[in-house]
Amino acid sequence: MSPCNALESGKLRRYLFILLALLLSAGHAQAKGDTMTIAAEQQVAYLAGGCFWGMEELVRQIPGVLETEVGYTGGNTPDATYWNVKTGRTGHAESLKIVFDPKRLTYRHLLFEFFRMHDPTTSNRQGNDIGTQYRSAIFTVSAEQQRTAREVIKTVEASGEWQAKVVTEIAPFKEFFRAEEYHQKYLVKQPQGYTCHYIRRMDLGE
Repeated sequence: MSPCNALESGKLRRYLFILLALLLSAGHAQAKGDTMTIAAEQQVAYLAGGCFWGMEELVRQIPGVLETEVGYTGGNTPDATYWNVKTGRTGHAESLKIVFDPKRLTYRHLLFEFFRMHDPTTSNRQGNDIGTQYRSAIFTVSAEQQRTAREVIKTVEASGEWQAKVVTEIAPFKEFFRAEEYHQKYLVKQPQGYTCHYIRRMDLGE
C-alpha cells in the first residue's frame, strides 16, 4: 500500500470510529428518556399513586395492560432523576407509564383499578412515604381522558368507600422521564422489596 493510500485508510478508520462512538452515545442518551413505542391500536396512561414500585407490580397484572415503565412526571424540572425527585422540590411525582389494549381494558376501568390500589384521600402521602413526589395524580393525554378522570372521581366519591375527600390531582401530561433501570420491575427483581400497595375490595359503583 502506498503512503498516500495508507494515510487515507487511517483517516477512514478514524472517521468510522468517531461515527460509531456518536451513534452509541445517542443510543445511551435515548435510553434515559421515554423509550416505549406505542402502536396505533394501543393507548397510554400516566398515573401516580405513591411509590412506583408497588404501583407497577399491581398494574402490570391487570388483563389488557401490555407494558409498564416507572418514571417521573408532573413537574417542570428537566432531566428528572431519582436523586432530585426524592427532594420533593422538582414538582415531579413518581409515576407509572401504562400501555394498554383498549379492546381489552378501557381507560375508565383502569382508573377504577387505580383507586383500589392506593389511598386517594391523603395529600402528598402514601403509607410511610411523604412528599409531593408521592401524591395521587392522573396525567391526561387528551380531553377525553380528562373527562373520564373527572367522572371516575365523582363516582368514587359517591360510592362512600372512602370516608374522606378524594384529593387526586388531574393535570395535562407534560413529559415523562424514565426512571433508572434498577427501579424498573423492582418487585420482580426483589420479591420481598418494600411496597405499601395492595388491592382493596371495594364497590366503587362502576
